[in-house]
Amino acid sequence: MPQILQNHYVLAVHDLAKSSKFFTDLGFSVISEPTGWVFVEKENCVVMLGECKDALPPVELGDHSYFGYLRVDDVDTYYREITAQGVTIKSPIETKPWNMREFGVESPEGHRLTIGQWVGGE
Repeated sequence: MPQILQNHYVLAVHDLAKSSKFFTDLGFSVISEPTGWVFVEKENCVVMLGECKDALPPVELGDHSYFGYLRVDDVDTYYREITAQGVTIKSPIETKPWNMREFGVESPEGHRLTIGQWVGGE
């Protein structure tokens, strides 16, 4: 069976500049800017930001504004780095009962993302 090589998310945004800055503050790099789009990448994750000025703002979607979970190898360092960049933290870092140490962030438009690290042993 074929392997999944990379994870991509596609997000509708109203402000490409503001949204791409949010992701670069998370440590992503801009890899492509075709008309109406900005693609950002960090390691094996790509987020494709598409300009959709008429889309319902994510902040109005409630739970449906949550779009992904990134598993990282050092969540505490990542947390410190992005808070120093001024990224809005939606939920503070803590160890959850499901053996993930995690926190949540929110983009300027309201897209929510959880970032976590497995802490349950091997």
